[in-house]
Amino acid sequence: MKFISTRGDAPATTLSGTIAAGLAPDGGLYVPAEIPRFGVDAFAHCRTLPQTAARLLAPFFADDPLAPELETICREAFAFDAPLRALATPRDFVLDLFHGPTAAFKDFGARFLAACMRRLPRDSDKALTILVATSGDTGAAVGAAFAGIAGFRVVILYPDGRVSPRQAHQLGCFGGNVSALRVAGSFDDCQQLVKQAFADAELRERVPLSSANSISLGRLLPQMAYYAQAALAHWRGTQQPLHFVVPTGNLGNGFACVLTRACGLPIGQIALATNANQTLHEFFAGAAYTPRASIATLANAMDVGAPSNFERLRWLYPDAAELRREFRVAAIDDAAIAQTIGSRFRSHGEISCPHTVTAIRLLETLRGEGADGDWAAVATAHPAKFDRIIEPLIDTKVPVPAALADLLARPGAALPLASDYPALRDFLESGAPGTV
Repeated sequence: MKFISTRGDAPATTLSGTIAAGLAPDGGLYVPAEIPRFGVDAFAHCRTLPQTAARLLAPFFADDPLAPELETICREAFAFDAPLRALATPRDFVLDLFHGPTAAFKDFGARFLAACMRRLPRDSDKALTILVATSGDTGAAVGAAFAGIAGFRVVILYPDGRVSPRQAHQLGCFGGNVSALRVAGSFDDCQQLVKQAFADAELRERVPLSSANSISLGRLLPQMAYYAQAALAHWRGTQQPLHFVVPTGNLGNGFACVLTRACGLPIGQIALATNANQTLHEFFAGAAYTPRASIATLANAMDVGAPSNFERLRWLYPDAAELRREFRVAAIDDAAIAQTIGSRFRSHGEISCPHTVTAIRLLETLRGEGADGDWAAVATAHPAKFDRIIEPLIDTKVPVPAALADLLARPGAALPLASDYPALRDFLESGAPGTV
Protein backbone atom coordinates (compact mmCIF):
# COMPACT_ATOMS: atom_id res chain seq x y z
CA MET A 1 0.00 0.00 0.00
CA LYS A 2 1.06 3.56 -0.68
CA PHE A 3 0.56 6.52 1.63
CA ILE A 4 -0.14 10.11 0.64
CA SER A 5 -0.15 13.49 2.33
CA THR A 6 -3.35 15.11 3.56
CA ARG A 7 -2.22 18.22 1.67
CA GLY A 8 -1.73 16.42 -1.64
CA ASP A 9 1.61 17.98 -2.54
CA ALA A 10 4.07 15.23 -1.60
CA PRO A 11 5.00 12.03 -3.44
CA ALA A 12 3.33 8.81 -2.35
CA THR A 13 5.53 6.60 -0.20
CA THR A 14 5.62 3.25 1.54
CA LEU A 15 4.67 2.58 5.13
CA SER A 16 8.35 2.32 6.02
CA GLY A 17 8.87 5.69 4.36
CA THR A 18 6.10 7.31 6.40
CA ILE A 19 7.44 5.88 9.65
CA ALA A 20 10.95 7.09 8.91
CA ALA A 21 9.77 10.57 7.86
CA GLY A 22 7.03 11.24 10.42
CA LEU A 23 5.70 14.38 8.72
CA ALA A 24 5.15 14.61 4.95
CA PRO A 25 7.48 17.00 3.04
CA ASP A 26 4.59 19.39 2.29
CA GLY A 27 3.81 19.69 5.99
CA GLY A 28 0.80 17.38 5.81
CA LEU A 29 0.12 14.12 7.61
CA TYR A 30 0.40 10.76 5.93
CA VAL A 31 -2.80 8.79 5.28
CA PRO A 32 -3.44 5.56 3.36
CA ALA A 33 -4.02 6.02 -0.35
CA GLU A 34 -6.95 3.65 0.01
CA ILE A 35 -8.85 2.30 3.00
CA PRO A 36 -9.08 -1.49 3.16
CA ARG A 37 -12.46 -3.04 3.93
CA PHE A 38 -13.09 -6.08 6.11
CA GLY A 39 -16.04 -8.24 7.00
CA VAL A 40 -16.33 -9.77 10.43
CA ASP A 41 -15.52 -13.18 8.94
CA ALA A 42 -12.02 -11.96 8.06
CA PHE A 43 -11.21 -12.21 11.77
CA ALA A 44 -12.82 -15.61 12.36
CA HIS A 45 -9.56 -17.16 13.54
CA CYS A 46 -8.36 -14.12 15.49
CA ARG A 47 -8.94 -14.30 19.22
CA THR A 48 -5.94 -12.55 20.75
CA LEU A 49 -5.04 -8.89 20.41
CA PRO A 50 -1.79 -9.62 18.49
CA GLN A 51 -3.70 -11.84 16.05
CA THR A 52 -6.37 -9.20 15.47
CA ALA A 53 -3.73 -6.51 15.04
CA ALA A 54 -1.77 -8.53 12.47
CA ARG A 55 -4.89 -9.28 10.41
CA LEU A 56 -6.16 -5.70 10.53
CA LEU A 57 -2.83 -4.11 9.67
CA ALA A 58 -1.78 -6.57 6.95
CA PRO A 59 -3.20 -4.47 4.05
CA PHE A 60 -1.39 -1.37 5.34
CA PHE A 61 1.89 -3.35 5.36
CA ALA A 62 1.31 -4.94 1.94
CA ASP A 63 4.39 -4.76 -0.33
CA ASP A 64 6.41 -3.08 2.43
CA PRO A 65 9.78 -4.46 3.62
CA LEU A 66 8.29 -4.71 7.12
CA ALA A 67 5.45 -7.00 6.00
CA PRO A 68 7.25 -10.31 6.78
CA GLU A 69 7.87 -9.04 10.32
CA LEU A 70 4.32 -7.87 11.03
CA GLU A 71 3.21 -10.81 13.19
CA THR A 72 6.38 -10.61 15.27
CA ILE A 73 6.00 -6.84 15.64
CA CYS A 74 2.42 -7.31 16.85
CA ARG A 75 3.46 -9.90 19.42
CA GLU A 76 6.13 -7.55 20.74
CA ALA A 77 3.87 -4.51 20.88
CA PHE A 78 0.65 -6.10 22.14
CA ALA A 79 2.12 -8.04 25.04
CA PHE A 80 -0.59 -6.91 27.48
CA ASP A 81 -4.36 -6.89 27.38
CA ALA A 82 -6.95 -4.25 26.53
CA PRO A 83 -9.97 -5.69 28.39
CA LEU A 84 -13.53 -4.56 27.81
CA ARG A 85 -15.32 -4.66 31.15
CA ALA A 86 -18.82 -3.79 32.25
CA LEU A 87 -19.60 -0.67 34.24
CA ALA A 88 -22.23 -0.69 36.97
CA THR A 89 -24.79 1.02 34.73
CA PRO A 90 -26.62 -1.27 32.26
CA ARG A 91 -25.17 -1.66 28.74
CA ASP A 92 -22.23 0.60 29.64
CA PHE A 93 -18.65 -0.64 29.35
CA VAL A 94 -15.14 0.67 29.66
CA LEU A 95 -12.21 -0.29 27.43
CA ASP A 96 -9.15 -0.40 29.70
CA LEU A 97 -6.02 0.63 27.78
CA PHE A 98 -3.66 1.26 30.71
CA HIS A 99 -2.12 -2.14 31.44
CA GLY A 100 1.21 -1.44 29.73
CA PRO A 101 4.56 -0.46 31.25
CA THR A 102 3.73 3.25 31.70
CA ALA A 103 0.03 2.75 32.58
CA ALA A 104 -1.40 4.62 29.57
CA PHE A 105 -2.85 3.73 26.17
CA LYS A 106 0.17 5.31 24.49
CA ASP A 107 2.17 2.16 25.33
CA PHE A 108 0.54 0.24 22.47
CA GLY A 109 1.50 2.69 19.74
CA ALA A 110 4.93 3.53 21.16
CA ARG A 111 5.99 -0.10 21.44
CA PHE A 112 4.70 -0.85 17.95
CA LEU A 113 6.58 2.12 16.52
CA ALA A 114 9.80 1.11 18.27
CA ALA A 115 9.46 -2.47 17.00
CA CYS A 116 9.06 -1.15 13.45
CA MET A 117 11.89 1.37 13.63
CA ARG A 118 14.37 -1.18 14.98
CA ARG A 119 13.81 -3.13 11.77
CA LEU A 120 14.10 -0.26 9.29
CA PRO A 121 17.36 0.14 7.35
CA ARG A 122 19.33 3.27 8.15
CA ASP A 123 21.22 5.56 5.75
CA SER A 124 23.41 6.99 8.51
CA ASP A 125 25.51 5.63 11.33
CA LYS A 126 24.43 8.59 13.46
CA ALA A 127 21.93 7.95 16.23
CA LEU A 128 18.37 8.64 15.13
CA THR A 129 16.76 11.20 17.41
CA ILE A 130 13.13 10.49 18.23
CA LEU A 131 11.73 13.93 18.99
CA VAL A 132 8.42 13.97 20.81
CA ALA A 133 6.14 16.59 22.36
CA THR A 134 3.94 15.29 25.16
CA SER A 135 1.02 16.60 27.14
CA GLY A 136 1.54 13.92 29.74
CA ASP A 137 1.57 10.27 28.64
CA THR A 138 3.12 10.03 25.17
CA GLY A 139 6.63 10.90 26.32
CA ALA A 140 6.84 8.21 29.00
CA ALA A 141 5.50 5.56 26.62
CA VAL A 142 8.06 6.51 23.96
CA GLY A 143 10.84 6.68 26.54
CA ALA A 144 9.99 3.20 27.80
CA ALA A 145 9.73 1.79 24.28
CA PHE A 146 13.13 3.10 23.11
CA ALA A 147 15.10 3.07 26.38
CA GLY A 148 18.44 1.31 25.98
CA ILE A 149 18.02 0.57 22.26
CA ALA A 150 21.29 1.18 20.41
CA GLY A 151 21.20 3.72 17.60
CA PHE A 152 18.30 5.72 19.03
CA ARG A 153 18.12 8.86 21.12
CA VAL A 154 14.83 10.12 22.56
CA VAL A 155 14.20 13.79 23.34
CA ILE A 156 10.93 14.49 25.16
CA LEU A 157 9.46 17.99 25.42
CA TYR A 158 6.75 18.57 27.99
CA PRO A 159 5.09 21.71 29.41
CA ASP A 160 6.66 22.48 32.77
CA GLY A 161 4.09 22.40 35.58
CA ARG A 162 1.27 21.17 33.32
CA VAL A 163 1.61 17.43 33.83
CA SER A 164 0.91 15.53 37.02
CA PRO A 165 3.85 14.98 39.41
CA ARG A 166 3.86 11.26 38.68
CA GLN A 167 3.76 11.89 34.95
CA ALA A 168 6.69 14.29 35.28
CA HIS A 169 8.65 11.72 37.27
CA GLN A 170 8.02 9.09 34.60
CA LEU A 171 9.22 11.40 31.86
CA GLY A 172 12.56 11.93 33.54
CA CYS A 173 13.21 8.48 34.99
CA PHE A 174 14.71 6.59 32.05
CA GLY A 175 18.15 8.19 31.69
CA GLY A 176 20.68 6.82 29.24
CA ASN A 177 19.50 7.54 25.71
CA VAL A 178 16.30 9.29 26.87
CA SER A 179 16.29 13.01 27.74
CA ALA A 180 13.36 14.98 29.15
CA LEU A 181 13.10 18.74 28.63
CA ARG A 182 10.60 20.73 30.69
CA VAL A 183 9.54 23.61 28.47
CA ALA A 184 8.48 27.00 29.82
CA GLY A 185 5.16 26.99 27.96
CA SER A 186 2.15 24.92 26.96
CA PHE A 187 1.86 21.64 25.08
CA ASP A 188 1.09 23.64 21.94
CA ASP A 189 4.43 25.41 22.40
CA CYS A 190 6.15 22.02 22.67
CA GLN A 191 4.37 20.78 19.56
CA GLN A 192 5.34 23.90 17.64
CA LEU A 193 8.99 23.46 18.59
CA VAL A 194 8.91 19.89 17.30
CA LYS A 195 7.32 21.00 14.01
CA GLN A 196 9.99 23.70 13.62
CA ALA A 197 12.71 21.12 14.08
CA PHE A 198 11.22 18.86 11.41
CA ALA A 199 10.93 21.80 9.03
CA ASP A 200 14.60 22.74 9.56
CA ALA A 201 16.37 21.09 6.63
CA GLU A 202 19.82 22.18 7.80
CA LEU A 203 19.27 20.68 11.23
CA ARG A 204 18.05 17.41 9.78
CA GLU A 205 21.19 17.16 7.65
CA ARG A 206 23.23 17.20 10.85
CA VAL A 207 20.82 15.46 13.22
CA PRO A 208 18.67 12.63 11.80
CA LEU A 209 15.17 13.09 13.23
CA SER A 210 11.99 11.09 13.42
CA SER A 211 8.69 11.53 15.21
CA ALA A 212 6.82 9.47 17.79
CA ASN A 213 3.85 11.80 18.21
CA SER A 214 0.41 10.79 16.99
CA ILE A 215 1.28 12.42 13.67
CA SER A 216 3.29 9.20 13.06
CA LEU A 217 1.34 6.44 11.31
CA GLY A 218 3.60 4.00 13.14
CA ARG A 219 1.78 5.04 16.31
CA LEU A 220 -1.67 5.69 14.93
CA LEU A 221 -2.26 2.48 12.96
CA PRO A 222 -1.66 0.06 15.86
CA GLN A 223 -4.17 1.99 17.98
CA MET A 224 -6.83 0.65 15.62
CA ALA A 225 -6.22 -2.86 16.92
CA TYR A 226 -7.78 -2.52 20.35
CA TYR A 227 -10.92 -0.95 18.89
CA ALA A 228 -11.19 -3.82 16.43
CA GLN A 229 -10.63 -6.42 19.15
CA ALA A 230 -13.25 -4.94 21.48
CA ALA A 231 -15.82 -4.45 18.72
CA LEU A 232 -15.33 -7.99 17.37
CA ALA A 233 -15.59 -9.58 20.81
CA HIS A 234 -18.78 -7.64 21.49
CA TRP A 235 -20.26 -8.54 18.10
CA ARG A 236 -19.58 -12.24 18.61
CA GLY A 237 -21.44 -12.15 21.91
CA THR A 238 -24.36 -9.91 20.96
CA GLN A 239 -24.53 -9.49 17.17
CA GLN A 240 -24.67 -5.76 17.92
CA PRO A 241 -22.19 -2.99 17.07
CA LEU A 242 -20.34 -1.37 19.94
CA HIS A 243 -20.50 2.43 20.24
CA PHE A 244 -17.51 4.33 21.65
CA VAL A 245 -16.90 7.51 23.62
CA VAL A 246 -13.25 8.48 23.19
CA PRO A 247 -11.47 11.12 25.30
CA THR A 248 -9.37 13.14 22.92
CA GLY A 249 -6.79 15.91 22.86
CA ASN A 250 -4.60 15.67 19.78
CA LEU A 251 -7.24 13.41 18.11
CA GLY A 252 -4.88 10.48 17.43
CA ASN A 253 -6.78 7.95 19.52
CA GLY A 254 -10.11 9.29 18.30
CA PHE A 255 -9.05 9.11 14.67
CA ALA A 256 -7.81 5.54 15.16
CA CYS A 257 -11.34 4.58 16.22
CA VAL A 258 -12.82 6.44 13.23
CA LEU A 259 -10.44 4.73 10.79
CA THR A 260 -11.21 1.31 12.28
CA ARG A 261 -14.90 1.88 11.63
CA ALA A 262 -14.11 3.05 8.09
CA CYS A 263 -12.43 -0.32 7.52
CA GLY A 264 -15.75 -2.06 8.15
CA LEU A 265 -15.36 -3.25 11.74
CA PRO A 266 -18.62 -3.47 13.77
CA ILE A 267 -18.34 -0.06 15.43
CA GLY A 268 -21.47 2.06 15.71
CA GLN A 269 -21.56 5.68 16.78
CA ILE A 270 -18.42 7.50 17.91
CA ALA A 271 -18.55 10.39 20.36
CA LEU A 272 -15.52 12.49 21.25
CA ALA A 273 -15.04 14.00 24.71
CA THR A 274 -12.67 16.92 25.18
CA ASN A 275 -11.83 18.95 28.27
CA ALA A 276 -12.31 22.71 28.60
CA ASN A 277 -10.11 23.31 25.55
CA GLN A 278 -12.90 24.22 23.16
CA THR A 279 -11.38 24.04 19.66
CA LEU A 280 -13.06 20.80 18.57
CA HIS A 281 -16.27 21.39 20.50
CA GLU A 282 -16.82 24.78 18.91
CA PHE A 283 -16.14 23.47 15.40
CA PHE A 284 -18.66 20.68 15.80
CA ALA A 285 -21.13 23.19 17.20
CA GLY A 286 -20.91 25.07 13.90
CA ALA A 287 -18.08 27.58 14.31
CA ALA A 288 -15.08 27.83 12.02
CA TYR A 289 -12.14 25.65 13.01
CA THR A 290 -10.01 28.02 15.08
CA PRO A 291 -6.89 26.69 16.82
CA ARG A 292 -5.99 28.61 19.94
CA ALA A 293 -3.66 28.55 22.91
CA SER A 294 -4.38 25.62 25.20
CA ILE A 295 -5.48 26.06 28.79
CA ALA A 296 -4.47 23.86 31.73
CA THR A 297 -7.10 21.43 33.06
CA LEU A 298 -7.40 18.42 35.36
CA ALA A 299 -7.28 16.21 32.25
CA ASN A 300 -3.87 17.55 31.30
CA ALA A 301 -2.98 15.00 28.62
CA MET A 302 -5.87 16.46 26.60
CA ASP A 303 -4.77 20.08 26.97
CA VAL A 304 -4.48 20.74 23.25
CA GLY A 305 -5.66 23.86 21.48
CA ALA A 306 -4.57 22.85 17.97
CA PRO A 307 -5.19 19.10 17.54
CA SER A 308 -2.87 17.85 14.83
CA ASN A 309 -5.01 14.94 13.71
CA PHE A 310 -7.95 17.17 12.86
CA GLU A 311 -6.24 17.40 9.48
CA ARG A 312 -6.69 13.65 9.04
CA LEU A 313 -10.33 13.86 10.10
CA ARG A 314 -10.97 16.56 7.51
CA TRP A 315 -9.22 14.41 4.89
CA LEU A 316 -11.62 11.55 5.62
CA TYR A 317 -14.65 13.87 5.80
CA PRO A 318 -13.88 16.77 3.43
CA ASP A 319 -17.43 18.10 3.69
CA ALA A 320 -17.64 20.04 6.96
CA ALA A 321 -21.41 19.62 7.24
CA GLU A 322 -21.15 15.85 6.89
CA LEU A 323 -18.33 15.77 9.44
CA ARG A 324 -20.38 17.70 11.96
CA ARG A 325 -23.35 15.37 11.47
CA GLU A 326 -21.22 12.28 11.94
CA PHE A 327 -19.81 12.84 15.43
CA ARG A 328 -21.03 14.09 18.78
CA VAL A 329 -18.38 16.20 20.53
CA ALA A 330 -18.70 17.65 24.03
CA ALA A 331 -16.35 19.70 26.21
CA ILE A 332 -16.22 18.55 29.86
CA ASP A 333 -14.86 21.20 32.20
CA ASP A 334 -12.96 20.71 35.44
CA ALA A 335 -16.01 21.10 37.65
CA ALA A 336 -17.79 18.31 35.77
CA ILE A 337 -14.67 16.12 35.86
CA ALA A 338 -14.32 16.51 39.64
CA GLN A 339 -18.03 15.97 40.26
CA THR A 340 -18.08 12.82 38.12
CA ILE A 341 -14.99 11.32 39.78
CA GLY A 342 -16.66 11.72 43.16
CA SER A 343 -20.16 10.62 42.16
CA ARG A 344 -19.06 7.49 40.27
CA PHE A 345 -16.99 6.40 43.28
CA ARG A 346 -19.76 7.03 45.78
CA SER A 347 -22.46 5.40 43.65
CA HIS A 348 -20.55 2.53 42.05
CA GLY A 349 -17.08 2.28 43.63
CA GLU A 350 -15.49 3.19 40.27
CA ILE A 351 -12.16 5.02 40.15
CA SER A 352 -11.13 6.53 36.81
CA CYS A 353 -8.51 9.01 35.67
CA PRO A 354 -9.66 12.55 34.74
CA HIS A 355 -9.37 11.82 31.02
CA THR A 356 -11.45 8.66 31.20
CA VAL A 357 -14.01 10.58 33.27
CA THR A 358 -14.61 13.02 30.40
CA ALA A 359 -15.80 10.03 28.35
CA ILE A 360 -17.89 8.63 31.20
CA ARG A 361 -19.51 12.03 31.76
CA LEU A 362 -20.40 12.33 28.07
CA LEU A 363 -21.77 8.78 28.14
CA GLU A 364 -23.99 9.77 31.08
CA THR A 365 -25.22 12.72 29.02
CA LEU A 366 -25.94 10.54 26.00
CA ARG A 367 -27.91 8.10 28.13
CA GLY A 368 -29.87 10.98 29.61
CA GLU A 369 -30.77 12.02 26.07
CA GLY A 370 -32.04 8.53 25.29
CA ALA A 371 -29.02 6.95 23.59
CA ASP A 372 -29.65 3.25 23.01
CA GLY A 373 -27.32 0.32 22.41
CA ASP A 374 -24.08 -0.76 24.06
CA TRP A 375 -21.48 1.93 24.66
CA ALA A 376 -17.86 1.79 25.80
CA ALA A 377 -16.01 4.70 27.36
CA VAL A 378 -12.30 4.50 26.61
CA ALA A 379 -10.02 4.46 29.68
CA THR A 380 -6.76 6.03 28.56
CA ALA A 381 -4.64 6.04 31.74
CA HIS A 382 -4.48 4.41 35.15
CA PRO A 383 -5.96 6.65 37.87
CA ALA A 384 -2.86 6.22 40.04
CA LYS A 385 -1.02 8.61 37.73
CA PHE A 386 -3.35 11.36 39.00
CA ASP A 387 -3.43 10.59 42.71
CA ARG A 388 -3.26 14.25 43.78
CA ILE A 389 -6.42 15.02 41.82
CA ILE A 390 -8.42 11.89 42.57
CA GLU A 391 -7.66 11.00 46.19
CA PRO A 392 -9.05 14.22 47.74
CA LEU A 393 -12.27 13.68 45.76
CA ILE A 394 -12.84 10.08 46.90
CA ASP A 395 -11.09 10.21 50.29
CA THR A 396 -9.16 7.01 49.70
CA LYS A 397 -5.83 5.93 48.24
CA VAL A 398 -5.62 4.82 44.62
CA PRO A 399 -3.70 1.52 44.32
CA VAL A 400 -0.53 1.82 42.24
CA PRO A 401 0.04 -0.92 39.62
CA ALA A 402 3.39 -2.71 39.76
CA ALA A 403 4.75 -1.33 36.49
CA LEU A 404 4.07 2.26 37.53
CA ALA A 405 5.51 1.65 41.00
CA ASP A 406 8.72 0.43 39.39
CA LEU A 407 9.12 3.63 37.36
CA LEU A 408 8.30 5.84 40.34
CA ALA A 409 11.01 4.11 42.38
CA ARG A 410 13.69 5.25 39.93
CA PRO A 411 15.39 8.64 40.21
CA GLY A 412 14.01 11.20 37.77
CA ALA A 413 15.24 14.51 36.38
CA ALA A 414 14.42 16.87 33.52
CA LEU A 415 16.32 19.79 32.03
CA PRO A 416 14.71 23.25 31.70
CA LEU A 417 14.21 24.65 28.19
CA ALA A 418 12.94 28.04 27.10
CA SER A 419 10.03 28.02 24.66
CA ASP A 420 12.49 29.11 22.02
CA TYR A 421 13.44 27.17 18.89
CA PRO A 422 17.17 28.13 18.85
CA ALA A 423 17.48 26.68 22.35
CA LEU A 424 16.00 23.38 21.18
CA ARG A 425 18.15 23.34 18.06
CA ASP A 426 21.28 23.87 20.14
CA PHE A 427 20.31 21.02 22.42
CA LEU A 428 19.66 18.65 19.53
CA GLU A 429 22.92 19.56 17.84
CA SER A 430 24.89 19.02 21.04
CA GLY A 431 24.26 15.28 20.73
CA ALA A 432 24.11 14.93 24.50
CA PRO A 433 22.87 13.69 26.78
CA GLY A 434 21.16 10.61 25.53
CA THR A 435 23.26 9.03 22.78
CA VAL A 436 23.71 5.28 22.86
